[in-house]
Amino acid sequence: MRHFDFSPLYKTTVGFDRLASLFDELSVVDNNSPAYPPYNIERINDDEYRISMAVAGFTDDELNIEIEGNALSISGQKVDKDDQSEYLHRGIASRNFERKFELDDYVFVNGANLENGLLHIDLKREVPEAQKPRTIPIGSKQDKQKTNTGADGDKSRILIA
Repeated sequence: MRHFDFSPLYKTTVGFDRLASLFDELSVVDNNSPAYPPYNIERINDDEYRISMAVAGFTDDELNIEIEGNALSISGQKVDKDDQSEYLHRGIASRNFERKFELDDYVFVNGANLENGLLHIDLKREVPEAQKPRTIPIGSKQDKQKTNTGADGDKSRILIA
């Protein structure tokens, strides 16, 4: 098991303790994690993603998608039918499952659909305008004096930039 020391990160950053906790959780190897159902995570473009999960045999009523905080949880509960069939071979899985995905702060579920035995969950990153990069203009002392006194030197008119 690897353990990362994040103490140098804490010296130069503020508010990244959640990220360090996430890395600690991910570093724990769970050999008992289920491989069912198989899934793909696809990047559509810089801000759009898609999770495709093979859920053959499940109907949309038997599937549940929930978001709690930043955790996306997908579960399937197979309805027990009084099936009196005698199987010679049963290779199609019909067991219950639950899969969890950790989403970034500004990633939201945009929609979900079930087609041809695949559950597609569309995700989109929507960064608020306040969080997007912006350029801060650098002014000089002369620019500030022109703004405060007006273009014609009249000190009674003050412009607020």
